[in-house]
Amino acid sequence: MIVDGLAVPVEDLAARTGWVAKPEGLCKGDLCVPLPGGVAADGTVSLETVAERLRMPLVHDEKHHLWALGPESGGHALTTAVVPEITLPDRNGNPFSLSSLRGQKVVLVAWASW
Repeated sequence: MIVDGLAVPVEDLAARTGWVAKPEGLCKGDLCVPLPGGVAADGTVSLETVAERLRMPLVHDEKHHLWALGPESGGHALTTAVVPEITLPDRNGNPFSLSSLRGQKVVLVAWASW
């Protein structure tokens, strides 16, 4: 999310990050994080507070007078632990569904050339 100031309208924050301001704080799905100071009277939130509370990187480009807020990262809170149905060919070309391992611990390893 790239903005030209640290006070961001809550509607923009929701549209661009998925985090919605509610009385209990910032929420995405069932996950809510308290927001100290809450929403200002003008309908904005402090991007610095959002970045700190959600562990999102916040960088400033002084030359262009812009701020960039990165995606949430780190932390141990998941919004869900449900994996969508995945069916891919195994080494022999036979279809293999991840759901066939339901109830077992699974490690997924992904690789990309870029």
